[in-house]
Formats: sequence, C-alpha cells, structure tokens
Amino acid sequence: MNAAANAQLDVTILEKSSKLLSKVKVSGGGRCNVTHNCNSIAEMVKKYPRGEKFLKKTFHHFFTSDTITWFQKRDVQLKTESDGRMFPASDSSQTIIDCLLKEAGQAGVHVITNVDIAGIEKKAERFVLQSRSGKTFQSDYLCIACGGFSKTDQYKWIIDMSGHSIEPPVPSLFTFNLVEKAITQLMGISVEPAQVKINKTKFEETGPLLITHWGLSGPAVLKLSAFAARYLHGQNYDFQIAVNWIPQYNEVSCLEFLRSFRNKFSSRKIVNTNPFNLPQRLWEYHMKECGISQDTRWADLIARSQNLLAKQLCTNVYRVKGKTTFKEEFVTAGGIRLSEIDPRKMESILVPHLYFAGEIMNVDGITGGFNFQHAWTSGWIAAKAINSNF
Repeated sequence: MNAAANAQLDVTILEKSSKLLSKVKVSGGGRCNVTHNCNSIAEMVKKYPRGEKFLKKTFHHFFTSDTITWFQKRDVQLKTESDGRMFPASDSSQTIIDCLLKEAGQAGVHVITNVDIAGIEKKAERFVLQSRSGKTFQSDYLCIACGGFSKTDQYKWIIDMSGHSIEPPVPSLFTFNLVEKAITQLMGISVEPAQVKINKTKFEETGPLLITHWGLSGPAVLKLSAFAARYLHGQNYDFQIAVNWIPQYNEVSCLEFLRSFRNKFSSRKIVNTNPFNLPQRLWEYHMKECGISQDTRWADLIARSQNLLAKQLCTNVYRVKGKTTFKEEFVTAGGIRLSEIDPRKMESILVPHLYFAGEIMNVDGITGGFNFQHAWTSGWIAAKAINSNF
C-alpha cells in the first residue's frame, strides 16, 4: 500500500484480466465487505481455518484499525453492521475501487491489463516474467498477489521459478446440497441461531441457517465448510450432518420442556402453539416428519411422537451429497506453504526479493471481511518491506 510512495521505485501492476479489482467489485453482494470490526488479534485469528499462527504475527504490523484509518484518511468512511462486518458508507464496492485506483494513480503506479504470465525466471538478481503473448517484463522485486488457484498444477509457474512448496488447494466457503428434498420446499426460510454438526467428527458451528432450493446455506454452513474444508474434500462431499434447530436445548432438555409445555397447553392444537418461535412452515414440517397431524392437541400427543419431536428438533439428520459455491464467495484452502514465508516482510525465505500477498498463501478466512483484511495486511507489509530496501 505504500511502496509506490517512494520516488526511487518504479512500480508496475500486471493484471491478467481486462479489469482491476474484479473480486472487490462483486464482494459482499456488490457492497464490498472491507474488513471486520474486531479490535482483538487473539479473537480475529480464530476466524481463519488456516494461517492462525502466521496471522498472529502479521496483524501486529497492520490490523483492522489500520485498515479503517487508511481509508478514512482518503475520505472513505466505513460503517459497521450488527454482525461486525464493515462496508463503505456508500454501500458500493465502487467506492473502494475508486479509492485504490486513485491512490495508485497519484503514486505513479503503472497498470498493464490483459497480461497472462506463463513463466518466471531469475537472472542476474532480476526477475524475468514471460507472458503468454510473448511479451517480457523485468523487475528487481516481485510481489505475487494473484489470488488462489483451484488446482495444484496452476501453481507450476511459481514452483518452477522459486522451488516453493504448495499446500494442495481445495474449495472453502460452500453450501451443502441435500439428498432429501422435502426440506428444500421451505427454501427462503432462515433460523437464527441453529447448530450444524458433521456426524462422526468434531466439526460443528452455530449461527444463522438458511434453507435453499438445493439444501442448506447461511453463515453456520459457510463457516462449517471452511473449517472442515479438507475433511469434506476427502469425503468427496458425501457425508451426514445433524441440525439442532433450537440449540438452546439438547434432546433431553427439549423432551423435558415438551412434557411441561404439553401439560400447560393440553387443550391447544400443536400446530397453532409453536413453543420455540420457529417459522410456522418449518414447525409444520417438523410435525409432519414426526407423523403429527395438524388436528392433534398437546393432550393427545403420544409419548412416541413426543420423543420423535424432541429428536427431530435437536438432532435432525440429513445426508449431504455435493456442494454449491458462489463465485463471489469462492475461496481456496491451500497455497504457498507459510513456513517458507517471512511474516515480518512477506518475503520468500527461499528466493530473495520475492514477496507474496493475499490468497496465494495458505491462509483463508470465513466470510465477514476476514479474507480482505489478510489481503490488506499482507500487501501493506510486502510494500513496506520493499520500500525499506531504498
């Protein structure tokens, strides 16, 4: 973020596509979730399934408060939403794009688009970059900030030049496709909070849960998919989950509550007396799954149905087969191995004057501005390190 401020540096950005900052453009539904309003590094790093120890070091150099200040100094005000996510006050990602491009322009940064780098060599202390069109570029310092790749062989041009090791990439931040389709008839219904657990594992998350026409989504599922990314890849995305629609209860305490509630409201119909304030259609779905008719009164609820209802609400099992990934949320778990990068500089330990920033490294966070914060932090550190050489 600051290397170009040094007049001795001639900075050039090589962009593969025809447009800069396309991921910023679509992030947050077009609003750009810039960062997260977290002022504790210890708490912040828990939001990253991979890279926690590495980030504990980098965030001491440039943290969320620094990001907020950096944009404020350039007349971009950020606002905080109830869940801690931070967006530009304009609610438009274009505000962030315009700010970054203006800053680059004022610093004299050269931008060349439609450059697809096919290979890099280091000759006589200089990096020689060869594009697929045949054009060659040379530099004394090189920062790779190309984002993550979905396949290991896509890192070949980096590996061949640097000898760096790659943590094999797998998808992160995806939704669950359910085999059972009855629940998907309730698409659009959300529950907050709900608990989702991957059966036979320790992976579980609690948070808002959204029913979609293909299965389950929402923050609880996205976060779960991130922390369990490698495990789920190993399962070929075929596994079982248990959903607790009322996480303030377990099956035992729920059953005790239902018995008490049954005695208190015995004359009322179950369908019209929803004790957990679940969306009405979801409550009726659970009744139907337990074989409870809409005419049944609480007094007429037999013990077997009562037990089934407690089980249905607290340990509702679904088979997941497949995933759905939204382009704007797509993140890879994997990349350059962190043990080969100096977190104080973002410089390669193997190749002097080679730097990395962003998702190209084996760092990824859940949704909520965490991946962008890693990008700002690593970019700032790399720029400062390069600048310090002059």
